[in-house]
Amino acid sequence: MNSLSDQLQLRYGEELDLNGLGAEAKSLESMLERGSCRLFQDRQVEPALFRLLCAAALASPTKSDLQQRDIIIVRDEAIKERLLQLAGTAEWLGKVPNIAVFCGNNRRQRQVHALHGRPFANDHLDAFFNAAVDAGIALAAFVTAAEAVGLGCCPISAIRNEAEKVSELLALPDHVFPVAGLAFGYPLRATPTISLRLPLSVTIHEDCYCEDEPAQVIAGYDTRREVQQPYDRQRATEIFGTAMTYGWSEDKSRQYSLPERDAFGAFIRAKGFNLS
Repeated sequence: MNSLSDQLQLRYGEELDLNGLGAEAKSLESMLERGSCRLFQDRQVEPALFRLLCAAALASPTKSDLQQRDIIIVRDEAIKERLLQLAGTAEWLGKVPNIAVFCGNNRRQRQVHALHGRPFANDHLDAFFNAAVDAGIALAAFVTAAEAVGLGCCPISAIRNEAEKVSELLALPDHVFPVAGLAFGYPLRATPTISLRLPLSVTIHEDCYCEDEPAQVIAGYDTRREVQQPYDRQRATEIFGTAMTYGWSEDKSRQYSLPERDAFGAFIRAKGFNLS
């Protein structure tokens, strides 16, 4: 494997100052060199290890100690198969050995109010938002913990494409909703693929938001992605045709030119949330 400096140069296309870092740099390597895993060994993660990883995930920050996030581990093969079918048709989804679903949970908070006979005065968008962010933080912490013990992970946001069916499948009550699935397990390859990111000079700001020549920056990133991490197919060629060059911005502009999860807001309202 290349040095940490080389890996960072590959991912961001710019140098980072690593001077002054000693042994502590080792603890950052697994995070800075990580990549999503979509090829797993046909092997279940032991229940005790899964529970320990959940404990690590749920130790992560939570808004005002409200703890509005739950984790559902799917062990039943029929439920797992149906859940992965709802997530899409990608070939790798059919070979996922372990999957968990991270849920936002505003239900317990409302139960606490009922228990103490107090009104729930914050029945607006922030109630949904806080629970969703809590679930996202827990998912990220689970990934960090899982990769620290040698597992590979890949979040599956596509379960929200069929949020109502996923909710029915997992028997989610009102005010509990799926945020993302997570495929995880023992990877087939020891070294993950590094996903190139936008330059840090674009996504890190000091004191205030700053935007300088976005077209030029995106064009440079597109070129770097196309050379070092090309897409294996072009999206929606029947609508957009085949492009001579196909970088990140071409792919993402195609993706969000098409409707996606346009029923999710209605689903969340049906779960009892007031999004005003």
